[in-house]
Amino acid sequence: MSDLSDAFLVRARESPLGAESEFVNGRYNNVANRAYYACFQAAIAALVLADIRPLGGKADWSHQFVQGQFEGVLIGRRKKYPSALRSTLPELRFVRHQGDYRRGPVNRSQASRALERANRFVMAVERTGEIR
Repeated sequence: MSDLSDAFLVRARESPLGAESEFVNGRYNNVANRAYYACFQAAIAALVLADIRPLGGKADWSHQFVQGQFEGVLIGRRKKYPSALRSTLPELRFVRHQGDYRRGPVNRSQASRALERANRFVMAVERTGEIR
């Protein structure tokens, strides 16, 4: 465990809590946003624990880098996470984009599924990384 992985995991744990509050209040676009970022932050924590960092020692955790490394290395090559998580980041990113940038809002069903997936993703990172 490192300070950096701890910091991202704290954020990953907070995001679904915010999403749950937003869900109860019918703010489904915000649910999609928080659900995606819960997974994104948990994926960064997992990468840090696996000693994977952005090239050049930068702290630039781009969405493309995080998704590619989590799916390709941690799921694909190292088999640290179940393959069922492979589509989580891209699918939740799509729903987040719908809520953040597109005309049509995220509906209750989409928000509910996003929140469930985020909770599963964060729990998988906590279990696999033996994070307290």
